[in-house]
Amino acid sequence: MAKSNRKSQENPALDMTPMIDVVFELMIFFVVTIKQNDIFSKLNANRPAPNTSSSAESNDTQIKIDVGVSGYTFNGRGIRKAELDRNLRQIAGTSKNATVIIRCTLDSQHGNLVYVLDTCNKHGLRNISIFSL
Repeated sequence: MAKSNRKSQENPALDMTPMIDVVFELMIFFVVTIKQNDIFSKLNANRPAPNTSSSAESNDTQIKIDVGVSGYTFNGRGIRKAELDRNLRQIAGTSKNATVIIRCTLDSQHGNLVYVLDTCNKHGLRNISIFSL
């Protein structure tokens, strides 16, 4: 019996599991407690100054044009191509900064949208937003 105890003491086995657990716990601790620098706060970006001139008031004009299968609506009222052209020319004469919001249905024809875009371009209206319904 004394011989078997001596052999087990001569070749002791080292269990690495607790040591690996401690290393992983330390890694998790350091990852969680590290303070990261906020990269976005150090970006050197120039923001535009607020527009305080009187032209800011004229920029509030919004035109809503719906493009559908059956035709166009201009600010909620049904309209034909000639009337659309005339209304956009009139608005462009007063304010080139007017916002044109074009809303298209999914089943509308591509040519109808292109016509509205071309008409806006013809009259110098450049502030355009396009949405799909």
